[in-house]
Amino acid sequence: MPFISRPDGAQLYWEERGEGPDVVVANQFFSPVSVFAGLMDLLAEGHRLISYDPRGIGRSSEHGPYDMSTDAEDLAAVIEEACEGPVLIAATGDGTNRAVHVGSRRPDLVHAIVCISGNPVGRIAGEGGDGLAASDSVIEALLSMMETDYRSTLHTMISTANPNLDPDAVRERVTSSAERCPREAAAPRLRAWVEDEALAEARGLGDKLWILDDGANPWFPAQTTRTAELLPEAHIHPVENGAISRPDIAASYIGSITGVDDPLISRTAER
Repeated sequence: MPFISRPDGAQLYWEERGEGPDVVVANQFFSPVSVFAGLMDLLAEGHRLISYDPRGIGRSSEHGPYDMSTDAEDLAAVIEEACEGPVLIAATGDGTNRAVHVGSRRPDLVHAIVCISGNPVGRIAGEGGDGLAASDSVIEALLSMMETDYRSTLHTMISTANPNLDPDAVRERVTSSAERCPREAAAPRLRAWVEDEALAEARGLGDKLWILDDGANPWFPAQTTRTAELLPEAHIHPVENGAISRPDIAASYIGSITGVDDPLISRTAER
């Protein structure tokens, strides 16, 4: 199995599938890769798809620190080790922040970032809105819960963000998330994500940044207008029902950027 050794001794697991332009997946820290299976299956039809486990998660070693700067450096190391030339990063959740920091620090490694779910400018885009992430009291309560009752916190985050999941599906997702990402790696990452301010970095990426705006997530309800004001050069696209629920739409956007006119992607996007 391929591992990348970091200077501090951490070992990062990564894997690849498919052939074509490189797409690196930077998914939300606690989400199992299986959550994005539909999108990854589509992308692998016409791309070389790279996925990895951040440190302390999945098959990577339990080796902190678990902060945004270290996670961004690890993502850059994965790209350098696994790929040749600049890549497209497909990102979700805190992975959007990781990707934006890498794109800002190492523009030679990244030619485009597609935020499939999540907004790298985070709470700034939701200021004054009615999203749960815009409430200081809600966020502080969540951070406190993460330290004391990890599984309940995961249940709250997953069930609220995915109202389409039935109770059994939520419990299954909570179990797989907790097994993949222990609390010791999750709690500091959640705080780092909440506290990260990547507006300047995101703005500096200009038209290399694509954000698929998911209006179905009550944590981050549709923020298209505000995000467009903050990031005037970025490509901001609202996606009905969310890009995770419609992997064909996300795959179509990515294919248009990489120049892959894949028959499967094209057929699915037309349905």
